Amino acid sequence: MPAMTNLVVNDDTSTATVQITFNPITDTPDPFWRAGIAGVPLDGQPRVTASWKRLKNGNYKASMKLEVPVMETLGASGASSGYVAPPKVAYVNTIITSLFADKRSTISDRANVTKMGAALLAGANATAGTFISPNTATSDLWKGASNAPITQLFINGLVPN
Repeated sequence: MPAMTNLVVNDDTSTATVQITFNPITDTPDPFWRAGIAGVPLDGQPRVTASWKRLKNGNYKASMKLEVPVMETLGASGASSGYVAPPKVAYVNTIITSLFADKRSTISDRANVTKMGAALLAGANATAGTFISPNTATSDLWKGASNAPITQLFINGLVPN
């Protein structure tokens, strides 16, 4: 089993792209990482969970879950006494990606379907190998410029017809 290490991704929800580092928290019962963004309460930190389970039929399910809480923004300057309540989590956006692997599948089989699935999530289109790099492209490119069907499904709710 590989050792848990930091996971670093780009987050460009603000005006400038920021690298978010997910720090390993525990590997029991499932590997779990959490960001440590300064000034953000624990409940507001993005988090990643991974799992590998054997199903009742003997096959396997591998899953990755990314949760990104969105914090409330402060409105007025607080009560007349000057107290301003700390922000709370308004909602959480979650993406779960799962691989269902037959017990007879090989490492090569699983690697290939994982690569193909990642390419679809990264905006695969009519030309093989042309997708949106999660490391270099901003979310503005993902949400507007891409007409890739799976990317549009996840971002804009547009179902290919």
